[in-house]
Amino acid sequence: MLLDTPICDFGWQAPSFTLKNPLGESFSLADNLAENGLLIMFICNHCPYVQRIANRLSQDTATLISEGINVLAIMSNDYQYVAEDSPANMEKFAKQHGFLFPYLVDEDQRVGKAYRAVCTPDFFGFNNHGQLQYRGRLDDTKMNGTTHRTPELVNAMRQIAATGKGPQQQTPSMGCSIKWSNTL
Repeated sequence: MLLDTPICDFGWQAPSFTLKNPLGESFSLADNLAENGLLIMFICNHCPYVQRIANRLSQDTATLISEGINVLAIMSNDYQYVAEDSPANMEKFAKQHGFLFPYLVDEDQRVGKAYRAVCTPDFFGFNNHGQLQYRGRLDDTKMNGTTHRTPELVNAMRQIAATGKGPQQQTPSMGCSIKWSNTL
């Protein structure tokens, strides 16, 4: 099901969390909230929208990381329902696309629900106080593969790093619905 993210709720405070990557290493909000801000992304392996942007996402996040902006990705899908999103497959997907950021498993889906994540991809750009300043898309590239693009996420995170505030005009991200468990 195709969904759009809601508009940015400027100043909304990031809920605390600690999650593990597929190798069992722990990462927390508190340890990753940096001077230049933090990008938290909800992604998964099987979503065609994430697959379509994966290489651009890898490049853009590498740029952000090199500029001192921390990046975390969270996979909240019920991987018992969608086996392609399992932790083992997350590790393969991350390596395949050269992700430099931690890719974390939201086993009980609490973090996805606390953040009110809607779809994959869903981007949350926070300033150094953990206040939401961006809830938009990666870029303005259409699904038809237009070669010229405006890196909206990179531009927004750079603005947040410099000023603590995100752009007032933001275009929602679009993607597949998060696969919520019926048993939790």
